[in-house]
Amino acid sequence: MKLVSVAEMRAIEQEANASGLSYAQMMENAGRGLASEVANFLRDNTPPAQSDIPAEALGLVGPGNNGGDTLVALAALAAQGWKTRAYLVRRKAEADALVERLRKHGGEVVSATQDSDYTQLRHLLENADVVLDGVLGTGTQLPLKPEIATVLQAVNQALSELAMPPYVVAVDCPSGVDCDSGQAAPEVIPASVTVCMAAVKRGLLNLPAFELAGELRVTDIGLDEEMPSWKNIRHFVADSEMVSELLPARPADAHKGTFGTLLVTAGSVGYTGAALLAGKSAYRAGVGLVQMAVPGALHPILAGAFPEATWILLPTEKGVIAEHAAEILLKNLERATALLLGPGLGNEETTGKFLEALLNGTGGKKPAAPIGFVRRDAAQTETGVTATLPPMVIDADGLRHLSKLSEWHKRLPPESILTPHPGEMAALTGLEKDQIQANRLTIAAEYAAAWGHVVVLKGAFTVIAAPDGRTTLIPVATPALARAGTGDVLAGLIGGLRAQGLSAYEAAVAGAWIHAQAGLKAAETVGAEAAVLAGDVMETIGAVLSGL
Repeated sequence: MKLVSVAEMRAIEQEANASGLSYAQMMENAGRGLASEVANFLRDNTPPAQSDIPAEALGLVGPGNNGGDTLVALAALAAQGWKTRAYLVRRKAEADALVERLRKHGGEVVSATQDSDYTQLRHLLENADVVLDGVLGTGTQLPLKPEIATVLQAVNQALSELAMPPYVVAVDCPSGVDCDSGQAAPEVIPASVTVCMAAVKRGLLNLPAFELAGELRVTDIGLDEEMPSWKNIRHFVADSEMVSELLPARPADAHKGTFGTLLVTAGSVGYTGAALLAGKSAYRAGVGLVQMAVPGALHPILAGAFPEATWILLPTEKGVIAEHAAEILLKNLERATALLLGPGLGNEETTGKFLEALLNGTGGKKPAAPIGFVRRDAAQTETGVTATLPPMVIDADGLRHLSKLSEWHKRLPPESILTPHPGEMAALTGLEKDQIQANRLTIAAEYAAAWGHVVVLKGAFTVIAAPDGRTTLIPVATPALARAGTGDVLAGLIGGLRAQGLSAYEAAVAGAWIHAQAGLKAAETVGAEAAVLAGDVMETIGAVLSGL
């Protein structure tokens, strides 16, 4: 799904109109698509025993294009046997061809000007199975005019008094939402689903609008895919269809080498679980083999809990990976198709030097004796090593160590994946967290381009930004993921997908979407968002993948 600003959508429609797709035809396409989405939504949410009962739709019809889309949809539903009614808000019925069409199909039309106490409105709402909110459009300016605000208040009041209120389908956006900022008037009618015309409007991926919009769907309005203003949109919203197309095929004759090897460098005595969560999540993503490079002291603890992994034991200092561990890791890269580095490393200086030596490819200081499970020829080598690093995913403490290195972005393999939360992004950029949070999409895109790497800016509506200007937002904001360890799960997912051969951007988009959906499913499974653990998120990855 493409993501646009209000100005971008206006420019797209203007170019389409100039190119021969008239505004009237766009409205016709939008309305028919809206009718289809409404019918599908109600069918999916109607018990089988009630499926043969003719459905009733009420359209709240404003004076603008969204009102026109609603009238077209009502006429289309009426032609399918629905009972349809239109409640006109600041829209005159006289000489309105769309109103006349609805009447010809048997639709009823009521004007708010003839319903001063909203008695008719309440009666219409009582009998409706679904309400189409087409009062206002994407150009709404706040605060609302009193006449509009009063009608929306009356709708909300009537809905609150019904034991079984109808579903609400917002047309392009809930009436009263600023579609650029996401701010909303207090009178907005919360929707079960919002059917966006052609593309999702940016404000719907901000709070509070997101919580008012319900499920986001998009319907086609007939745009030419090659039209420049449309083709040049580089911002997207992830959905199941997009992610399904990104995932690698799994042929019946595959073996573990088919799906790559992820080398996970993680853990310290204070953060043992981070390594386990990352490694197991990589396997859940479908990678063929996970190699765990961890401080040697952690092996007895982790090995019994993770028998599927193979192990590279690294020397430690103060319970964290020591500087000279870089040589051992560099000698064990030959199988790795991707390298995940960072979860639970800790912030000790020796681990920072380990990272620097690793990126330099020189191995750091020479250990006094071979340590860990390494090849004999590597253990007997008496000189430093130089190696080419595989594609990298850098997370958590790895990012904080990275931020202390000069020109760090030039030392990484091309198009590495960085997965910062806002605090880590602040360390990498020097910006304040509040500044980052206020401009998440813009800042992620700017620094992805400047650094030449993919940025996954975590948080509500995680942003994935590629160096070429593409961005994808994950349409999920849930406290179920506001828990220690869920970032390790995300890093393992992305690393596992990258090791299977997905591009850096594709792996980041797919991993972030799967992670967000797993968080939602975990909350459903345990019964409360507050009770979700990172391990619960990891355990629901399979359920998410089964739905793709």
